[in-house]
Amino acid sequence: MLSNLKIGTKIGASFALALTMLSTIGLVSYRNTAQLVDTARRENHSYRVITELEDLSSRIKDAETGQRGYILTGDRRYLEPYNAAITVIERNINDLRQLTSDNPSQQNRIATLEPLVNRRIALIQQTLTLQETQGLEAARQIVLTGEGKDLMDRIRAVLADIEVEERELLQQRSQLAEAATQQTISTILFGIPLAFGTLILIAYFLSKNISQPLAEVSAVVTKLAAGDLFVSVPEQNRQDEVGVLTRTFNQMIASLRTTTIKNNEQAWLKSNLAKFALMLQGQRNIEKVAESVLSELVPLVNAQQGVFYLMDTSNEKPVLKLLSSYAHQEEIPQKFQLGEGLIGQCALTQQKILLTEVPSHYLRIRSGLGEATPQTIIVLPIVFNSQVSAVIELASLQRLSELHVTFLEQASDNLAIVLNTIASDSRTQQLLQQAQALTIKLQAQQEELRNSNHRLEQQQEELQQTNEELQQLNEELEEKAELLSARNQEVEQKNEEVDRARQSLEEKATELERISQYKSQFLANMSHELRTPLNSLLILAKLLADNGAGNLTEKQVEYSRTIYASGKDLLGLINDILDLAKIESGTMSVDINPLTLTDLRVNIERTFQQIAQDKGLEFTVEFARDRLPDVIYTDGKRLQQVLKNLLANAFKFTEQGKVSFKIDIATEGWNPKQESLNRADVVLAFAVEDTGIGIAQDKHELIFAAFQQADGTTNRKYGGTGLGLSISREIARLLGGDIQLVSRLGVGSTFTLYLPLNDTGNKIQRSEVREKQENKQDKKISHPSPPTSRPFLQDDRNEIQQGDRTLLIVEDDLNFARVLLNMAQQHGFKVLLAQNANDGLLLAQQFQPNGIMVDINLPDLDSSALLERLQHHPKTQRIPVHTIAGREHFTYSLSPGAIAYVQKPVNSEALAKVLADIKEIAAHQVKNLLVIEDNAAQRQNIAELMENKDVEVMAVGTGAEALIALQHHHFDCLILDLGLPDMSGFELIQAIKQQYSSELPIIVYTGIELTRQEETELKRIAQAIVIKDQPQGSDLQLGVSLERLLDETALFLHRVQASLPTPKRHEPPTQRDSLLTGKHVLIVDDDVRNIFALTSVLERYQMHVLFAENGKEGIALLEQTPNIDIVLMDVMMPEMNGYQTMQAIRAKEQFQSLPIIALTAKAMVGDREKCIAAGASDYITKPVDIEQLLSLMRVWLYQ
Repeated sequence: MLSNLKIGTKIGASFALALTMLSTIGLVSYRNTAQLVDTARRENHSYRVITELEDLSSRIKDAETGQRGYILTGDRRYLEPYNAAITVIERNINDLRQLTSDNPSQQNRIATLEPLVNRRIALIQQTLTLQETQGLEAARQIVLTGEGKDLMDRIRAVLADIEVEERELLQQRSQLAEAATQQTISTILFGIPLAFGTLILIAYFLSKNISQPLAEVSAVVTKLAAGDLFVSVPEQNRQDEVGVLTRTFNQMIASLRTTTIKNNEQAWLKSNLAKFALMLQGQRNIEKVAESVLSELVPLVNAQQGVFYLMDTSNEKPVLKLLSSYAHQEEIPQKFQLGEGLIGQCALTQQKILLTEVPSHYLRIRSGLGEATPQTIIVLPIVFNSQVSAVIELASLQRLSELHVTFLEQASDNLAIVLNTIASDSRTQQLLQQAQALTIKLQAQQEELRNSNHRLEQQQEELQQTNEELQQLNEELEEKAELLSARNQEVEQKNEEVDRARQSLEEKATELERISQYKSQFLANMSHELRTPLNSLLILAKLLADNGAGNLTEKQVEYSRTIYASGKDLLGLINDILDLAKIESGTMSVDINPLTLTDLRVNIERTFQQIAQDKGLEFTVEFARDRLPDVIYTDGKRLQQVLKNLLANAFKFTEQGKVSFKIDIATEGWNPKQESLNRADVVLAFAVEDTGIGIAQDKHELIFAAFQQADGTTNRKYGGTGLGLSISREIARLLGGDIQLVSRLGVGSTFTLYLPLNDTGNKIQRSEVREKQENKQDKKISHPSPPTSRPFLQDDRNEIQQGDRTLLIVEDDLNFARVLLNMAQQHGFKVLLAQNANDGLLLAQQFQPNGIMVDINLPDLDSSALLERLQHHPKTQRIPVHTIAGREHFTYSLSPGAIAYVQKPVNSEALAKVLADIKEIAAHQVKNLLVIEDNAAQRQNIAELMENKDVEVMAVGTGAEALIALQHHHFDCLILDLGLPDMSGFELIQAIKQQYSSELPIIVYTGIELTRQEETELKRIAQAIVIKDQPQGSDLQLGVSLERLLDETALFLHRVQASLPTPKRHEPPTQRDSLLTGKHVLIVDDDVRNIFALTSVLERYQMHVLFAENGKEGIALLEQTPNIDIVLMDVMMPEMNGYQTMQAIRAKEQFQSLPIIALTAKAMVGDREKCIAAGASDYITKPVDIEQLLSLMRVWLYQ
């Protein structure tokens, strides 16, 4: 009977006795403990009453003490104890009344005590009032009456009675507590052993009725763990939990059997997928692959028929063509268009099609014994990278299980990879065949070279034989002594002729050296004479093409652009000629640095993708990543020059078809005489292949000669100078490599550049004369190229809608860019990604995002130049920019144009704060501006200038008013005049930083002349300083400073150009630049065309231009005009050239730090070093790039 009871019942019954006993012990203990706690509470209560009595007595004494001190001294400080006491006395009495509420006798005493205390306090107050109104004597009379003493004696008596009773109660309660403690100890000493014995009996009972049955279940579990799935627990006719456990365990075993079956199915799926992949491994013939696939898949999934259609994309419209079939007896369609039938529809939608109820007339599966209608038809697309490469259709007499369908889907993915690999191998095989053909041609050329060498060796032998005959003749002359005297004169004459010939050779060598010097000087002078007018042409053509004044027709603007483009082409020709001169003179050198092949690939794609789209050509870049190193050491600039020349030629001579660029490892194909390649451990091959017009065999060497082309006639179709390939081959040899050509007329061409990768090859790449590093500013002012056709990570540029919150991230680090992308998207931003500054500039101008995050160290453009361009472009100058800088770039992280920075390594909290700031800026449409100006008229002018629908302005006249405004209102920016009536501007800034916000942007707008120390301090604590121009009868001067103030304020309020009030927006043709506007610039140039062109540009930026036509005039003008901020110095001038002029300027102490930018039309080696040594701050070549010149001027004026 007990076995049928539930375990809970057994346990409850077993422990009932123990619980009863424990409860009895507990109740007794609880009663004693409760009595002890209550006694302790009452003791504590008595102590509190006594404490309150003592505190009340002390407060009354404090009141009397304050009274006496005040009456004796008249000093109100002595009333502090009185004032403190009267606020507490009433609370003390109320506390006493509450604490003794259960004691009627004490309540009566307190009722007697309260009026006495109130009377005593009133009497003290009366004395103090008389002291204040009538004087000391009147107060003394009250004291002398003795009433106060009588009251105090009665109060003490009542307090003493109360205390005596409370102490008696305290003694009684202490005795009760001691008795309760003794009783509790006795209960515990006798009760615990009894409870312990009861628990031992309970444990024995439970072990016998519960543990033993569970041991039987445990034995079965052990067998199950050993893998016996057909074991079961003998069921017992028990109704308790053990019986339920037995039955449940048997059910679990059955469930486990089912799970095992499913696992076996998964094992079948994986093993067959592995078998399928192994079967396809190494396959190169696509027909055999199709047959093998059908032969394997059809029986494996219990199908009976199957067909395999391959996608053919060679025609204009892709077509699915039948490649193989399995057990199909009827006429099979040979091809399907996209969308045609189930095959075409499957390829079009890239989704499988499953038919489970097939009509009887749809398809018949036949055998030798009969035929039947299939129950299931499945059509599967073979998709790789979102492109369908094939379609498979299977028919089965049975319904396909979910396992079979899953297997087919996963197998199709493996098949897609194999088909793509076969296609890639096919293309590689074609390239290999072309390479082999090239090798055969090269071997033929090598044979010709061997024949030439053999002929030269024969000539050498003949020459040696002639020398031997001469030697024999001399011996005969020696033997014939009688003829020696007669021949001496003849020998002397011959010696004189030899001397004359030697002198003639030396003179010719000297003449050749002089001719080479003349050639170099001629190239330098021609460069100057060509670049000087070209400089004016490009500058003025650019100004006309920009049409700043808006007064040119569209046709005239197009003419100007044509002139500018032609000038650029002419400049490129000049540069090519100079490169050729450097190569011929042996002064061309290389600068070996690490180059990332991934960056090279991205640069090539970005440069030529748009050209390919414009010409309608297919452009592919193949990159054998698994075989190539990540980084190579070479001259990246020269390498890109060669590759871009080869690719430009490929696009130039290709009208239809495709151009491909491939990078891979090569083992042969170069000129065998190129020892640096023969000795190299690894040779890298850069191949440019096109389907253009091709080159005839007899022109293969001709095209590499200077000024030569395959078609050199005057009516040729394609233009050009013929210098590109000549320069490219020489640069390739300078890099230790070689360029080879494989081409057929009318078929296409393949130019391959071979470069060594090992140290042996790199040693050749370092020539004796190294070109100096390019001017750092060249990096700063490179022009943005069109953005890449696709981002290096998938961003949201194609999903941006009106009203979306957008963020532009400019970061070249792939991993960090991915982190920023994910975090920004989590914060609700649509993200634009750019890997370099040029793409970032164009994306910012196109999308005008709510914020920009910029890495300070970008590969193509210096960060200060990027921020400068963003700040000076109307569409981007108001966008808030956050920079990301490593520790080594910390000092540049807050360059002008950035509102904040984040220092690497960056944690998620810092990034989240930046994103939250950008989000707040984007959401906070209306900004609050505080203007602090003591001059009412100027305060009103500034408020009217700044106020608009997106900015609310509060204007105050003193520092105190400003602090009050900051206490009650939130402001986004603050404009401050230093000269305030109640405090200095420095004091106000410090107070604001300490009391309110250390991050509030402060713009100082003042007319006070600042010392250098004051200016340094202001730059530390304020974000911008604008000096008020003193009006001299013209509103223009004041307007310039106010516009500067408007510009700075708009930056920190993040106002966009369109949101500024209409009169405050920039209007063409005058352009305003806070670093250029109002500056004085001196142009020293002997060519008035250059002076006119540069003046036209600089005056658009409101600069004051002075000019001198030679160095002497320039120095004199500098001395007469000491406020000149920057000098533009031409190098080649009459009377006193630029070098001499700069040296003379630097010799004067007052011009030691004056910025001087040298302008030269020469571009020969060493020109930049000469300029810097002569005293130039920086250097720029003609034709002058206006954006480069303005950037350099901003940099030096900012410093």
